Amino acid sequence: MDKILINQMAFYGYHGLFPEENKLGQRFYVDVQLMLNLKKSSKSDDMNDSINYGDVYELVKGIMEGKPKNLIEAVAEDIAKDLFHEFNLLKACTVKVTKPDPPIPGHYQSVAVEITRERAE
Repeated sequence: MDKILINQMAFYGYHGLFPEENKLGQRFYVDVQLMLNLKKSSKSDDMNDSINYGDVYELVKGIMEGKPKNLIEAVAEDIAKDLFHEFNLLKACTVKVTKPDPPIPGHYQSVAVEITRERAE
């Protein structure tokens, strides 16, 4: 399956279990893989035969900077659900939501959730 990859989209949001996360907010990064057939768009050179990256960014931004969720698992699921709703050409997607600075003790680069969903036929 062909893929469109949009990596490391950066946002500031208020998702998290802890009150300080909802009040102070934090950085998030989102990666999406959009699985679809790109053969037609590669021949036609027409955006109507593909998915507009800018539209994907705005959709993700609305969720990431919108109403807070407790879990990034729920945030990732909302992104996947809205991608399918918005883009009829989309066959499957992988969504990764990363918190680089979660308020938990220890030494690590980040925490992340990654989900893969397919369009229900």
